[in-house]
Amino acid sequence: MKMFTYCVRRRALQMCLQSSHYCNRCALQLNRAHSTQELESESDLTTTLLKLCEDRSFIAPGEAPTRALRRGNACGYGPLGKDLKKNILDQWWNSITRSKAQVFGIDTLQHVRNDAGSLKLVDASAIGQIINDKDLTKNQVVDRLHQLLQNSSPVRTNLLQGALEQCLPSMELVKRKLPFGLAETGTCHQVLDQNKAAIGCSSELTEASLAWFCSPRTSLQWLDHWTQQRLKWWRKFALSPSDFSSSGVVEAELPDGASRGVQVMYRFPWGSEPLETLWNLGESELLKTHGNDRAKLQCKDGRKLVVPHVVAVNGNMDRGLLAYLFNSLQLEKKKVSGKQRLHQRKVLKLHPTLAPIKVALDMGRGATVERRQVCEGLLTEFLDADISVWPGYLETMPQSLEQLHSKYDEMGVLFTVMISEGTLENGLLLVRSRDTTITETMHISEVKAYLQKYISAADNI
Repeated sequence: MKMFTYCVRRRALQMCLQSSHYCNRCALQLNRAHSTQELESESDLTTTLLKLCEDRSFIAPGEAPTRALRRGNACGYGPLGKDLKKNILDQWWNSITRSKAQVFGIDTLQHVRNDAGSLKLVDASAIGQIINDKDLTKNQVVDRLHQLLQNSSPVRTNLLQGALEQCLPSMELVKRKLPFGLAETGTCHQVLDQNKAAIGCSSELTEASLAWFCSPRTSLQWLDHWTQQRLKWWRKFALSPSDFSSSGVVEAELPDGASRGVQVMYRFPWGSEPLETLWNLGESELLKTHGNDRAKLQCKDGRKLVVPHVVAVNGNMDRGLLAYLFNSLQLEKKKVSGKQRLHQRKVLKLHPTLAPIKVALDMGRGATVERRQVCEGLLTEFLDADISVWPGYLETMPQSLEQLHSKYDEMGVLFTVMISEGTLENGLLLVRSRDTTITETMHISEVKAYLQKYISAADNI
């Protein structure tokens, strides 16, 4: 009844707008109706994706992991989410370290040198013991809590500081010649400030960082270069590249020492959020890290000796993973088994390079020992060729072909290989594509080469 009333009211509003004169009230109501529908659509899409991620082992089940992922924080990843994240990080690393000859990888400790402004790991039981000790005066409690904080281990809030500290020894590696860069990926901690209840609480995120050391006269050019390179990289693996964009950071939001900033953004259903941020930090942060000793930081810029300027690239890879999940989710309507009833097909069309599983091996109903042996042989052959495989033939619960395809589409599996009785007789099997839903008949001896060719071609796009 509510839906009928809504439709009648909406039709009346539309008729009013189509007339030569219409009231402002009707126009306002129709705009509100559009906004409400958009919000409901965005909410439905988010709910659908997060439910799919739970069901298909991308993230751990429960409200906490989904809330963390939406905030751009690290969460409990399932097997598929772990592999997807690893693939994204591997591709990020390759794009940075292989783009320029003088980019080197580093690995710094999560526990940093003592800093009054850093986050610290504190033993909660020790705090409880101090607070509950009734023999202590108020001042003694304060003193002991202060001492506990002083002795607690600080943790890093970004990867940039480690690169700045390792800049000096790295200068000798490149004979003090500019430019060069230091790259790192790892876990960092950040303070949550989304709401007042979360102030002072911390969370983990996976960061990818590049500190690019260059001459002062070329720093702005390098900022533009890395901005273009990073945006191009994010779009490379996207189903809808236009959802990724870049925008400058307004002067009021620049951190201390930064003269310019740029963000690579993704348009989520709830709005655009940054995936990577690039800063032109000048020389101030580097000098601060090394006690303002300009003499020991000087590098060659042609015939000149200069203190390097720093262009910093910092990426939130957990938010990047969520961006690729949203970007790859496709909701398609299709008829079920020739009936008139429509079914919504959910498929994660992840880029072939990023997809956690390239091929699923299955043999449908009526399993036999011989067909299982064929699957085992193909499994070994694919794994030896570094093709990730899902051993669906090991499933004990019988499923229809349609159920199998729905499951593998939601897992983002590129191809499904079906072994049948005919495979035992003539070596022919069925290969279904996730993206086209077309099933081809292929000889068993051709399958590995076909998959390798497809995956390598996707890598080179």
